Amino acid sequence: MGFLLEPRSSRTSVVPIIFSCFWLIFLVQLSVARVIQLKWEVEYKHWSPDCIESVVMATNGTFPGPTIEATAGDTINITLTNLLFTEGLVIHWHGITQKGTPWADGTASISQCAINSGETFVYSFTVEKAGTFFYHGHYGMQRSAGLYGSLIVHEAEPHRQPFRYDGEFNLLLSDWWHQNVHRQEVDLSGVPLVFIGEPQAILINGKGQYNCSIAAHFDESANVCNFTKKEQCKPEILRVKPNKIYRIRIASTTALASLNFMIQGHKLEVVEADGNYVKPFLVDDLDIYSGESYSVLLHTNQGPPSGNYWISVGVRGRKPGNPPTPPALAILNYYPMTPVSKHPNSAPPVHPVWNNYTHSKLFSNRIKALTGLKSQNLEYKPPPLKQDRRIVLLNTQNYIKENIKWAINNMSLTLPSTPYLGAIRYGLDNAFTQESPPDHYNSPNYNIENPPPNGTNAIYSNAVYKLLSNKVIDVILQNANALTEGQSEIHPWHLHGHDFWVLGYGEGKFSDANETLFNTVDPPLRNTVVVYPYGWTALRFETDNPGVWAFHCHIEPHLHMGMGVIFAEGVEEIKKMTVNKEALVCGLTGKMFMNSHKD
Repeated sequence: MGFLLEPRSSRTSVVPIIFSCFWLIFLVQLSVARVIQLKWEVEYKHWSPDCIESVVMATNGTFPGPTIEATAGDTINITLTNLLFTEGLVIHWHGITQKGTPWADGTASISQCAINSGETFVYSFTVEKAGTFFYHGHYGMQRSAGLYGSLIVHEAEPHRQPFRYDGEFNLLLSDWWHQNVHRQEVDLSGVPLVFIGEPQAILINGKGQYNCSIAAHFDESANVCNFTKKEQCKPEILRVKPNKIYRIRIASTTALASLNFMIQGHKLEVVEADGNYVKPFLVDDLDIYSGESYSVLLHTNQGPPSGNYWISVGVRGRKPGNPPTPPALAILNYYPMTPVSKHPNSAPPVHPVWNNYTHSKLFSNRIKALTGLKSQNLEYKPPPLKQDRRIVLLNTQNYIKENIKWAINNMSLTLPSTPYLGAIRYGLDNAFTQESPPDHYNSPNYNIENPPPNGTNAIYSNAVYKLLSNKVIDVILQNANALTEGQSEIHPWHLHGHDFWVLGYGEGKFSDANETLFNTVDPPLRNTVVVYPYGWTALRFETDNPGVWAFHCHIEPHLHMGMGVIFAEGVEEIKKMTVNKEALVCGLTGKMFMNSHKD
């Protein structure tokens, strides 16, 4: 029998309002924030994510790592011990803004030092709002090695999400390679560059099937799939009852692949994106890029209640390899039908063609913020109408000497040995370049449709954008041609420490005249946004969270090759803030502390 994923009970059942002292006390008790204490150990373990034995980064002996469930306002304390033999690690809490705790963001060389082998470090932070989030490694390419898990934050009483459901499921999507990440890192840094290639499998909650003609087949006698470790790679089964509403939380922590999610014979109602409520709309399928999360409502009244249906996750936005990465498959099983008694009697649904960007753009443009909520905890705040500073980031692929790198405004990001946060906090100006990167790419006549010209002046840089506090910042992501003629790629960009308003998308080169296309009425709040080939994406955020925040492409090899920038926000406030010294004692910061504590 396959793995059965039972729905979590909804928190939306209607409770009669009883005006009594008992009820008031009960509400107060429900609203009291908790401190969640967790102890984790990270180590390498043998595992079979796609039925082929490999090595994964496991947390507390599991892959993916444990799911964290919290309530808005809770504080999470995680005592993390590194049991890896030869390498450091950090964990980033993706989508958590870390207000007041920038040292806990979990970014090596940015917000903290790597946790060395054998060391223990305590992350402590507050989850301020409800939503579908996740966590993952942010050191080297450890996310590709399997260091990730789900982080679900529920609404605190008496607040409720603005939709009703009877139960919920959580699906964490990822991609998987048979080649280990250390080999991938060497190949990406080598001359000539050897790209990692397309993944061998797509995983749903860490489970996939490699070289399997019907991945979700359960007839073991048919020898269709070689389930060497059944409990580790057998497909998920979502068990539902007819005429109910289920919330399905979907998050993507893929290292490379953009994905498309479908449930055979069922429409999906999109209601949440990156922890923010959106105006509900129906889709047959949804695109999800690395770093994004959604909640959809599934109504189980859309077909014969006695059947089983395919859940399929296919690759989008990248030309299929040879062989192509097969879709990940799972089963939607209607109770009381048993999953093994009757399989879907038709082929899995067909996903949109990988380069059908029109389909993708139509979906992106349908996402609007849910306005009109009057609850203090849920009310939507529209963006300021004007910006104080605009930063235009041109994304190009370049040669730096003989190495192929990604660059932003001709600068390919490298990280210093001293974390930026510690260097700024303690005034170590020689820890990184003090000259600011340009707010605009240097050549206004740059042709985004051609490969970068020979003799490009791209350089390595660890410079940061310094942002004043309480300002409105616009960022324009400008995509261009890669080194190969006729090739421009999708890039999902993730901002740490903030949600931002997505003002709009456009074709070609951005100009000031495109401001007329901005949506300032109900733009969605996100923490990750895609920029399409040969296009631009505009976003806006407020600098209300002092800290040092990464803004980067969430495709793991692209970040490894330099596709990112650093925002140092509220430098004067950083110099005065209380930070966890244990997070910063390495590089020049470590030498400073050692010298100051000599006998």
